[in-house]
Amino acid sequence: MGAGPGLVLASGGALALGVAEWAEHVLGMVPCGLCLWERWPYRLLLVLGLLAAAFPPARRWPLRLCVPVLLAACVLSGVHVGVEQGWWASPLAECQAPVFHGGTFAERLAAMPARPAKPCDAPAYLFDALPLSMTALGGIYALMLLAITMFVLGRDRRTGSR
Repeated sequence: MGAGPGLVLASGGALALGVAEWAEHVLGMVPCGLCLWERWPYRLLLVLGLLAAAFPPARRWPLRLCVPVLLAACVLSGVHVGVEQGWWASPLAECQAPVFHGGTFAERLAAMPARPAKPCDAPAYLFDALPLSMTALGGIYALMLLAITMFVLGRDRRTGSR
C-alpha cells in the first residue's frame, strides 16, 4: 500500500496553489473571482492527500473523496473557460463592473473595492508561446490528477487494498 498516492495528490494540490500564488505575487497577475474559487478544490485535495498519506491502511476513503473534488475543479475550470471565451456570462457578481447610483463622490469612493478587480472574461496567460489560459491549464491539470486518482483506486480495487 504505502503513502505514495496520498503524497502525490497532496503535492499536486500544493503545486497548483503554489503556481497560483507565484503568478499572483511574483508575476503580478491579479486573480478574478472565479480564479479564487478555482483554488478551493486544490486546498481540499491537499488535505485529503495528507489524510490518505497519514493513514495508508484506510487511504481508499480520502482518495475516493478526491474524485468529486477534482471533478469540481474541472467544472469550475470549464465554467471559467466559457466565461473567458464569451460563451456565457460569469455566475459571480464580483466579476461584473461595479455600478454606482447616486450619492456623493466620497460615498462612491468609499463603496469602491480596496483592491482593483480583474474581470473574469479576461484570460491570463502564463506562457506567451502557449495559447492556453491559466484557467485552461488548470482544467487540464485537474483532469490529469483525476486520471491518476482513478488509476490508483482501480488498482487498489483489483488488488483488494482498502
